[in-house]
Formats: sequence, C-alpha cells, structure tokens
Amino acid sequence: MLNRVVTGAHFGLRDWLAQRVTAVIMVLFVLYVAGYLLLQAGVNYDVWTRFFSNNVTRSFSLLFLFSLFYHAWIGVRDIVMDYVKPAGVRFIIHVVVILALLMYAIWSVQILWGF
Repeated sequence: MLNRVVTGAHFGLRDWLAQRVTAVIMVLFVLYVAGYLLLQAGVNYDVWTRFFSNNVTRSFSLLFLFSLFYHAWIGVRDIVMDYVKPAGVRFIIHVVVILALLMYAIWSVQILWGF
C-alpha cells in the first residue's frame, strides 16, 4: 500500500499559469530597462538616478521583483517537493525559503520607496 504524505494541494494549472504570467512581466521589465538604456547617449549615476526617481519605473521595478519572488517560490517549491522526501526536512526548507523571500520583498520596498 502506498503511504503518501500530502504537504501541499495547490499546484497544477494555476501555478503553471502564474509562472508564465510572472515570466512575461519579467521580460517586459527587462525590455523596458534595455530600451531606456539604449536610448541614452551615456549612462552615469545621474541618468540612473533620474530613471529610478520616476514612479512608473519604481512601480514596474517592484512588480518585477514581486513577480521574480513568486516565480522563484513556485520553482523552488516544486523542486523541493520532487526531490526532498522526508516531510519534516521539506517543511523546514519551505519555511526558510518563504522567510527569505518575504525578507527580500520587504527589503525591495525599502530600497525602491525609501520606507
């Protein structure tokens, strides 16, 4: 008889779609930054500061970072669920990754918005 320990029940189409949507957001942000930098004659501290002082750029940067964190969470969670068999170890890894990603999110807001 198969003894299966269920540690999560929210995968499938929703996570597949979430990874695709977050990937599109990340690609759009990279194109946005690359397009801006290509249109500049020279890139220095003043150009970079002016670029990130714009609220649209800051908001898009935060959206990019949140997308990156969520994208990373789905990927790490799936890898851990596939390759780490002991439920206790899996739980600890999940908690550590979640805490790290939350700290990165808080840090991102502090950096971009100065809170």
